Amino acid sequence: MEYRLLGPTGLRVSEAFLGTMTFGEGWGWGAPPEECRAMLDAYLEAGGNVVDTAINYTDGASERIVGELLEGRRDRVVLSTKYTLSTDGADPNAAGNHRMNLIRSLEESLRRLRTDHVDLYWVHIWDPHTPVEETMRALDDAVRAGKVRYIGLSDTPAWVVARAQTLAEWRGWTPLAAIQVPYSLIQRDVERELLGMAEGLGLGVATWGALAGGVLSGKFTRPEGPEGSTRVDPSGLSERDRSVARAVQDVADGLGVSAAQVALAWVRSRSPRIIPILGARRLAQLQDNLAALEVVLDEGALARLEEAAPIELGFPLDFLAETASYVYGEAGRRVRGRAG
Repeated sequence: MEYRLLGPTGLRVSEAFLGTMTFGEGWGWGAPPEECRAMLDAYLEAGGNVVDTAINYTDGASERIVGELLEGRRDRVVLSTKYTLSTDGADPNAAGNHRMNLIRSLEESLRRLRTDHVDLYWVHIWDPHTPVEETMRALDDAVRAGKVRYIGLSDTPAWVVARAQTLAEWRGWTPLAAIQVPYSLIQRDVERELLGMAEGLGLGVATWGALAGGVLSGKFTRPEGPEGSTRVDPSGLSERDRSVARAVQDVADGLGVSAAQVALAWVRSRSPRIIPILGARRLAQLQDNLAALEVVLDEGALARLEEAAPIELGFPLDFLAETASYVYGEAGRRVRGRAG
């Protein structure tokens, strides 16, 4: 396992995070505590050091299990959790990104996790009803109180992230370290704005859903079909989904690795800022996912995958690319950009 600096910070994080949305059986498809322990142990033994959870995962069981399993080794882990989602559907203030919910959620998470601070605290999803100024100031107060070390925004539009970071810089508040977004060969829309924004602002990018709910794991390309129950209904897969899954399987067969490893390796290949979040229900699944860190896709494999899963970036990115020669002239092709 290698390590990277998280966005503009000096925090050293492993090249894959452990996602714990599957920790606990409260939602009917998660893992029991003993399997959670086996997965956490395997991840830490492999050199991983970031454990990611959320206040609402498996109705709170995930945080409680993580807190119990980290007893005696908490200080060696970058502990990450999130708030925003409702913890009480009857209470309108038990959800959202406002100060009241942040404080209440953070205190509850700290109790469940059996710790006095969270290393990385995420806003789980954009709340259009709460001014971003309120959220960023409340996060800064949590950092100054010593209960949070670093902050990030998950599932938030690029313009909101950019505004939040600018406010933090201008007002001397704690800046964002990273964003968290869904990213896979099947769902590439974050390439339109969010990835470019993260590059421009120097933010880390934690990605979830690399296997597209299991579509790219290989289970749907087996001749016998998926084993047991799946989160994705096979009858709901589009022809594009199946085509991308077949391309991933073809590349995997050529390399002698699993389809899941190819799907994860493609995500990792897109930018050195990207760190995938590995989520699994069984130890064997996690071990297979960890092996993806050793998979390197050559140009031929990348081209095969890109061909199967094209994306139209739309306006303004496609327009800017199409008009570059007109805007900058023939000499513009000889100008080396900062990224080059």
